[in-house]
Amino acid sequence: MTTNPSLQMRWRRVLACLAGAVLAFDALAAVPATDAVELGRKIFHDDSLSASGRMSCATCHDPAHAHAPANDLAVQLGGAALDVPGFRAVPSLRYLNVDTPFVFQKDGTPSGGFDRDGRAQDLLEQAQRPFLAAHEMANADAGEVVARLRNAVYADEFRAQFGANVFDDSDLAFLAARFALSEFETKAVEFHPFDAKFDGFLAGKQTLSPQELRGFALFNRPDKGNCAACHSSTRQANGAPPVFTDYTYDSLGVPRNAQIAATADAEYFDLGLCGPDRVDLAARKDLCGAFKVPTLRNVATRHAFFHNGYFHTLKDALRFYVQRDTQPQQFYTVGANGAVDTFDDLPPALRGNVNMDEVPYDRHSGQAPRLSDAEIDDVIAFLNTLTDGYDPLTDTADPARSLAATQNSPVEK
Repeated sequence: MTTNPSLQMRWRRVLACLAGAVLAFDALAAVPATDAVELGRKIFHDDSLSASGRMSCATCHDPAHAHAPANDLAVQLGGAALDVPGFRAVPSLRYLNVDTPFVFQKDGTPSGGFDRDGRAQDLLEQAQRPFLAAHEMANADAGEVVARLRNAVYADEFRAQFGANVFDDSDLAFLAARFALSEFETKAVEFHPFDAKFDGFLAGKQTLSPQELRGFALFNRPDKGNCAACHSSTRQANGAPPVFTDYTYDSLGVPRNAQIAATADAEYFDLGLCGPDRVDLAARKDLCGAFKVPTLRNVATRHAFFHNGYFHTLKDALRFYVQRDTQPQQFYTVGANGAVDTFDDLPPALRGNVNMDEVPYDRHSGQAPRLSDAEIDDVIAFLNTLTDGYDPLTDTADPARSLAATQNSPVEK
């Protein structure tokens, strides 16, 4: 093994640029991409990097479940004893490779960013909090993470990649670990296999059933589901298949979830873009309650839906979309006077932020919803075509099958 002093210097330049909010990607050129990806894979699966010694990135982002939780908990448990509840439902990490930094578009619409509130500008930044958060891996600081890295079975590989003395500087080593993770999540094919039935349909290799086609039509129709207004169903600008999100934000008024411990405090509200996790937009009260529009790929495999995991079946989630305003008593508390406490997971002064104009949210109590129960079933049939790991011989899909298939060519070319 040889020491590369110039590599140390380059990484220090990266840190300096990060301090100035500029990423010096040229400083990473000395790190072979494939090696960084494989190192990131080991870090991703290493539960020794947590205070409990039993939690890794893969614990909540299970590769066999499309890099999302395998259970149906609204929020996951972490901490030194794995008994500290989180605050938000854990999203899938798949298809984030084409996400972009957070920006306000020309018309003022917020877009992009990582995490449900877009506060992280890239995967390098996004990877920091899970290591340090008290309800996740619960390390006290970067030095504690690095101490665990120094004892990892792949520590020598880490030194070979980032310099023999990399562990002498905790900030440097922590940055290097997050860089390897971001390379893995960006370049490993398992995070974006594009092998769902719908991908075969786009390629002219598969046909959709009559019900799946009806669901696709309802998904796109602006007078019915209007799902494509936020979950874009057309190819990306580069010709790649769609990822079924436009990266914008929406306030849906999802019911308050008593399964989240923090909600026991009547004064606690998760307001998405304007806090409490994100602080730079705290003054933008017009953005309160808005969360990032997620990809719908693999949505049929999920067990908790929306930012607070309130719903646990896809049908219940879709029923909420179309019946929230026509039959609100199904979802919210009804008072003794018969009044429905709609949008109860927002302070009363901010409930006007909830989307009530676009289809299907333009209905009123007593009106027919935009989709019937039968039409909801059709849309669900279509959404099932977005699950990775499709097998045309059995007409079934399984993200675990997709994971196995990518092992032969694990890195994007």
